[in-house]
Formats: sequence, C-alpha cells, structure tokens
Amino acid sequence: MEIRIDDLSGPQVARLIGEHLQGMAEHSPPESVHALGLERLKQPDVTFWSVWDGEELLGCGALKELDPGHGEIKSMRTASAHLRKGVAVRLMSHILEEAANRGYRRLSLETGSMEAFAPARKLYAAHGFEECGPFGDYAEDPYSIFMTRIL
Repeated sequence: MEIRIDDLSGPQVARLIGEHLQGMAEHSPPESVHALGLERLKQPDVTFWSVWDGEELLGCGALKELDPGHGEIKSMRTASAHLRKGVAVRLMSHILEEAANRGYRRLSLETGSMEAFAPARKLYAAHGFEECGPFGDYAEDPYSIFMTRIL
C-alpha cells in the first residue's frame, strides 16, 4: 500500500469521493451530512491522501487543521472492493503520525450515529478515540457522534 498526498484531480479519486458523499446522503438527512466535496477538500487547511496498490485506488482520508493544536479527520473512505483489508487501519496510522508531526495536541472527528457507521466507530475507538461533545463549528445532532483523542 502506498499512501500519497493527492491533489484530487484524478477520476478515480473523484469517483471515490462521489461514492463517499452518496453514502453519507443515503444514511443521514441533508442537514446532518458533514462530508466535504472535492472543492472543499482542495482548500489549504486540508491535506488529502489517497491509498494505492499500483494503479488501483484503495481508499482515502484527509486531515483538516482546526487550529494549530487541533486537527479533524475528514473523508475516511475505503473503496468497496477493498473493505476489511487493512486500508483504513493503515491510513489511520498515517494520519495519527502526521497529526503528531504537526504538533497537534488533539485529533477529533464526526461520524454517523446510525448502524451503517458502526464499523467506522469501531475503527476509531480501536485507535483511542472516545466520544465527546461537538467541537469546532458542529452542533449537537442526533445523527452525529463526535469523537476525540489526545495525542
């Protein structure tokens, strides 16, 4: 697996982000979808990584800087054909290492509260994330679970 910073210009990445947004829309009401589209993922406060095996896209994830000591994980997605192959675990380790290298003291995320998001919540908990209240610009939402980890 090769993890690389991605400029989001390739068609495979665009399709995976589209799949990600569609999945969020299928399981959450519109006001509770907090996933970022391609243009927002290209902003300077976001670093986006793609995960590859040769020419095959395995997954993606992003790290958004909320402030100099606090980052947020965004757009974690494994391509459907590569679920349960360790892609998300490898990418999570990469993002945690990058957050520590940046000097972040805290890393947070928002994910869905519905059953469809249970595998994601399990992944985050296995990496030391615990439930918390809303952070940044988020508000309480019955469709969201907020998690954080001190680094």
